[in-house]
Amino acid sequence: MDQAVHPTAHQTDIATWMITLLAAACGIIVANLYFAQPLIGPIAASTGISPGAAGLIVTLAQVGYGVGLLFIVPVADLLENRKLVIALMIITCLALIGAACAQTAGQFFAAAFVIGVSSVGAQILVPYAAHMSRPETRGRAVGNVMSGLLMGILLARPLASLVADLFGWHTIFGLSAVAIALLAVVLSRYLPQRRPPAGMHYGSLLASMWELVKTTPVLRRRSGYHALVFAAFSLFWTTSPLLLAGPVFKLSQKGIALFAFAGVIGVIAAPLAGRVADRGWSRLATGWAMFSVALSFVLMYFCVRNGSGSLVLLLVAAILLDFGVSANLVLSQRAIYALGAEIRSRLNGLFMATFFAGGALGSALGGWIYAQGGWSATSLLGLLFPTVALFYYATEFRAQAS
Repeated sequence: MDQAVHPTAHQTDIATWMITLLAAACGIIVANLYFAQPLIGPIAASTGISPGAAGLIVTLAQVGYGVGLLFIVPVADLLENRKLVIALMIITCLALIGAACAQTAGQFFAAAFVIGVSSVGAQILVPYAAHMSRPETRGRAVGNVMSGLLMGILLARPLASLVADLFGWHTIFGLSAVAIALLAVVLSRYLPQRRPPAGMHYGSLLASMWELVKTTPVLRRRSGYHALVFAAFSLFWTTSPLLLAGPVFKLSQKGIALFAFAGVIGVIAAPLAGRVADRGWSRLATGWAMFSVALSFVLMYFCVRNGSGSLVLLLVAAILLDFGVSANLVLSQRAIYALGAEIRSRLNGLFMATFFAGGALGSALGGWIYAQGGWSATSLLGLLFPTVALFYYATEFRAQAS
């Protein structure tokens, strides 16, 4: 399919099958960032990584992803998008093969970094839903695609745990390499071309990103909101396996994986939030999304009391957390994508880089606070992030009143 994407006021809307393809592609690609998180122990033991350096197993992929968001995703405003995505997927496939075959720390670290950099192809695909949609259905389309991306994030950890338990940790990276290769073939056949307007060089493209930060208040506000709620999200999913495996719940790796699978229910918020945004209710829905994240940590605080715990209450809190984070993500991207197709990839790269930085902060603080103060302190720190976001959100109304 070689037709190019040229949005007009009279364009037909994006087809359902294309939304499904984009959602599946985003989920499959972004999952590669999270496969290693539950496998730090066996990877470190197999490749000779010291306990002090084991954190790099995950951190290098996150750093690579941040580099890609800032320096590769904006190129989608410069180069033809389909070729760029396919090139990145080929690199991802090779890096996954490298991870599957890694025998030393250096080999795995190099593969993890390249996997992170090249996986930003997902963030070039997400704006396709906005480019190909009519303005009145853009939120729904973006929400449906983002539900696929969020499914990839949430399913990656339990899937990696189950595959590693059955076949060893190398296998998940090999299977993902096959999936990425097949996906690249499908996208090369069915993904339409998108040629951005000509006239800008790479240097001026990067320089323009700082100007976009300074002159785009919607970008700053939405990035701040989601960085805070994603910090809470990352804190929970980093520390909850420690709680679940501990003396209160005593779950096995399979039990923890099933808990994570159940938490995926929360991603139903993504398409719902897109529809709400299309009706013009984004501001109100944003407040409710961040409130649900805050409420989830209140429930988490009370789920472990007096040495006993309620697994059902913790699961409800996890679903509520995922629901709020998923909804806020779609609402934010819907607001940012409405700012203009010619700068959409740069805005998306800045937005994603900012909130992934928040996620990295939440993960780092989560491990430390759990070791220092246990689950109660962890829950209170998690509550702090959405509370700050809600105070920031309140300034929207104060600014409007003045």
